[in-house]
Amino acid sequence: MSRLNYHHLYYFWRIAVVGNLTQVAKDLHISQSALSAQLKQFEHNMNVELFERKGRRLNLTVHGNRVLAYADDIFSKGEELESFLRNGCINEKQHLSIGVLTTLSRNFIESFISPLLANPQVSFTLTAQGISHLLNGLANHEFDLVLTNQAVNSVQSDPLWQSQQVSRQPLAIIGPKEKMINQVFPHGYQNLRWVLPSKNTEIRAAFDELCATYQYQADVQAEADDMAMLRLLARDSGALAVLPAVVVKDEIEQGVLEVYQHLPDVYEYFYAITAQRKFVPQVLIDLLEQHIELAD
Repeated sequence: MSRLNYHHLYYFWRIAVVGNLTQVAKDLHISQSALSAQLKQFEHNMNVELFERKGRRLNLTVHGNRVLAYADDIFSKGEELESFLRNGCINEKQHLSIGVLTTLSRNFIESFISPLLANPQVSFTLTAQGISHLLNGLANHEFDLVLTNQAVNSVQSDPLWQSQQVSRQPLAIIGPKEKMINQVFPHGYQNLRWVLPSKNTEIRAAFDELCATYQYQADVQAEADDMAMLRLLARDSGALAVLPAVVVKDEIEQGVLEVYQHLPDVYEYFYAITAQRKFVPQVLIDLLEQHIELAD
């Protein structure tokens, strides 16, 4: 059985993290051909394919992702050791890279990361992207965590993903406070304008089902799949909106908008998605445990 060559493992780790063989070769002051040869030798010795080569792109295989998880553990500990030997102490500050779905409520995101803001030993970055880019980022270990309102299994079935519900928010009919309707839908809602989520969303499907039940025809003035845009439309259009109250919590607190009524047994669900890996930052474990307990 071949011994693990940690020099080769380090090369693999740098390539997987940076995502560009040319850049890694430049950083390590070796030729690209030599680096490529070392990587191929590592794969040959371990009898495993770590990357799928598509043109100039290198995509991690399933085995590559698992090897990367171990490499993260090994070399992150090595960096801690180097810091200790150089400075006489270990840098205990932890960093999280969080990907968020572009259409996700900013108020929910702020609420989710609030424990991090209160912790001086933690730093983090937030990156908004579409779901496919977010999942690719997880696979390439660009993100420690992804926040979305889409269950991962509805997007891509892959045993690498771990999807956990971290919150649910009841959907509500929300509108201008001065036009408050005290009757139960659909009574009192005739001839009113609406701003609604797009038809490809679960929220819109739930509202359409409610309208069909009561044979109510909504006069839709505008549609949007971005919660930030729906927030602005609900605030400025004078029309009614269907969305979780957390999206417009500031406007409700300011007396601009009011919750007319909650839709019965209808919720928007929020998920935290992680990739299976051996080394998981403790701050991420604590953050997920806290929100999962609140969601139960």
